[in-house]
Amino acid sequence: MNSTEGGLVNSSADSGSQLATPALQRDATDRWWHLTFSGLMAASLTLFTVWSLNYVDQSQHVIILVAAVLLGLFMAFNIGGNDVANSFGTSVGAGTLTIKQALLIAAVFEVSGAVIAGGSVTDTVRSGIVDLGAIDLDPMQFVYIMMAALLGAAIWLLVATRMGWPVSTTHSIIGGIVGAALTIGFTTGTGGMEMVQWNKIGQIAISWVLSPVLGGLFAWLLFGFIKKYILGYNEKVDAAMLEIKKSQEQERAAHTPHDGFQRITDLQADAYANAMLRKKKFKLKKLDPEAPESEYYRQVYKLDQQAKRSDSHRALEVYVPILAAFGAALIAAMLLFKGLDNLELGISTMGNIMIMVMVAAIAWVSVSVFARSLQKQELSRATFTIFAWLQVFTAAAFAFSHGANDIANAIGPFVAILDVLKTGVIGDEAIVPMPALITFGIALIVGLWFVGRNVIATVGHGLTKMHPSSGFAAELAAAGVVMAASVLGLPVSSTHILIGAVLGVGIVNHSANWRLMRPIALAWIITLPISAAIGSVGVLAISAIF
Repeated sequence: MNSTEGGLVNSSADSGSQLATPALQRDATDRWWHLTFSGLMAASLTLFTVWSLNYVDQSQHVIILVAAVLLGLFMAFNIGGNDVANSFGTSVGAGTLTIKQALLIAAVFEVSGAVIAGGSVTDTVRSGIVDLGAIDLDPMQFVYIMMAALLGAAIWLLVATRMGWPVSTTHSIIGGIVGAALTIGFTTGTGGMEMVQWNKIGQIAISWVLSPVLGGLFAWLLFGFIKKYILGYNEKVDAAMLEIKKSQEQERAAHTPHDGFQRITDLQADAYANAMLRKKKFKLKKLDPEAPESEYYRQVYKLDQQAKRSDSHRALEVYVPILAAFGAALIAAMLLFKGLDNLELGISTMGNIMIMVMVAAIAWVSVSVFARSLQKQELSRATFTIFAWLQVFTAAAFAFSHGANDIANAIGPFVAILDVLKTGVIGDEAIVPMPALITFGIALIVGLWFVGRNVIATVGHGLTKMHPSSGFAAELAAAGVVMAASVLGLPVSSTHILIGAVLGVGIVNHSANWRLMRPIALAWIITLPISAAIGSVGVLAISAIF
């Protein structure tokens, strides 16, 4: 591993040892962060519960509503600890961000994504993977199914998060709904296995393989390019500069000055010589090409010219702006076609393309100027700096898109419950109130802080060593695959794609931790059945209690 692609710590399957990473270590200020987020969550829970009671305005379902609020926020809390942590794992593992900096970026962009682009309405999941509309379902039975689904998904996510396994929150909530719905169908005699759309279950199974393979392939290609044309070039420049430095030292040793100058530094000698010239006490003699001194200065000049011709920052100035432009266009596409899809902006396809081109052009110019401003920095430091900034932007864009889309896994079932309790009927869509978006967004951030460290450790350096360049490649590759899959309609999971991308980087560096990947892959497979089992038991318990 070269100096510009070093990791923070060695890969390890032990999540405890993973937390030894400096960016993940707890410090004296953590106590105040704990108190702050505990207070924020308590205040949000209290205010949102009061608001929900006023919104529904039905005294007979107070206990059910309070329980639904708790389950919904518990689900959002665990999405933050697993899914949001997964999104920021590469940035923290690469040393680009500390856990607190990642938390602040997530707080701004996750909540902004949820509030700005989270959508004013949501599907109630009535006719999704389980066709609840095909059976004669009592509205309160529907409420119990959604509550049990939230319970099953949240419990499994908490277990997976504590183990450091990044799993799909979408598959978790689907599993919870399937288990709870089938149980209600069988116990009431209103439905059975025909309720489940098994072709969609098959698509989920396909995603277990397709998602990581596509993510890994794209990351392997992208980081392979970065390593060959940027990091590889930097290695050659470093080696050449080291040879020049050695040659300079050898020339200096071979042409030792006379005794009077042996005890003074080069700067002192220059100052003395200049002073003598100004006082005209010394006259310059014609340079003798055969003199030893002339050979010395000729060699020094030659070495200096070699150093100048090496153009050490050329790769950063040529290739990184191109990567930045490509990445900016890709991120813009992801936001326009996916992150901001709920806003229904009405922009034509040509309009979206023009926006992407303009964003790419701005990114190319900005990064070109930035790369030139780093010429005076040491090459390895300049490489770290420029890729670190690129990674911050990709992480922020991911957070916004995640807040806009994946929060639906928690807020969708909850709003469906809220709508039934308010109207008394099961609708196909439900209004998403702004207080719900804000409160669930806060729960995401609180979950990231309290339980997200293990997943961050797994993604950040457990599966492979991370550097800003490799982290940027993994994030950009994941964004590209998510975007392409959305356009082509492929059944993929963004969580699985990012894990595949991280492994793709590890394959390029010959440092992928396949031992740690085995339990993660198993966790992906059992996510749906375990969530379904917990949802099944949960709906029986909830029905008995209420």
